[in-house]
Amino acid sequence: MSENKKKFDKKGAKNMDEISKTLFAPIYPIIAENIINRFGITAGNCIDIGSGPGALSIALAKQSDFSIRALDFSKHMNEIALKNIADADLNDRIQIVQGDVHNIPIEDNYADLIVSRGSVFFWEDVTTAFREIYRILKSGGKTYIGGGFGNKELRDSISAEMIRKNPDWKEFNRKNISQENVERFQNVLDEIGVSSYEIILEDEGFWIIISKTDQEVI
Repeated sequence: MSENKKKFDKKGAKNMDEISKTLFAPIYPIIAENIINRFGITAGNCIDIGSGPGALSIALAKQSDFSIRALDFSKHMNEIALKNIADADLNDRIQIVQGDVHNIPIEDNYADLIVSRGSVFFWEDVTTAFREIYRILKSGGKTYIGGGFGNKELRDSISAEMIRKNPDWKEFNRKNISQENVERFQNVLDEIGVSSYEIILEDEGFWIIISKTDQEVI
């Protein structure tokens, strides 16, 4: 990585950490609660992909008994996440893994739950990424991958503030959380042979839910 890219990555990591502790702070406990209520899963192995500063991992750990691996490709983001996890006194529950969603350094059939908020819209090759996700998902496992703010109230208030700060964010968010993206990801999952999934586009956000029912390799 060039020095300019390193500086950009470090700045981006600091900015994401700041927003996760301020404007976005209320969303992570709500998203964690939505996940637990939807699936009824409160224990087992959980992977948080594109975990950033660790906010969703921390929120899930506080509301469950999951053993969590927080995976992100950014060294700077992982350094910040390590501090946040230590500050939350969750070192025994959350392990940092540096790695890429396109080549996840985790064994087959490992995860009872795979979550990811926000990163899916930046993956370079979503077909490869979802092959990897399906590979590490256990039979009976679930995914909750996408983006959103947890509920309508938070979505509306945070969106208004984001647009106020950056008017271009409105169109960026519209493209990400849209029916067009639903169809795009449906095509990807159909192409790679995922047999059981749904994509929700509701007040809680845009989320891809895969239910792995067997040990089929795709």
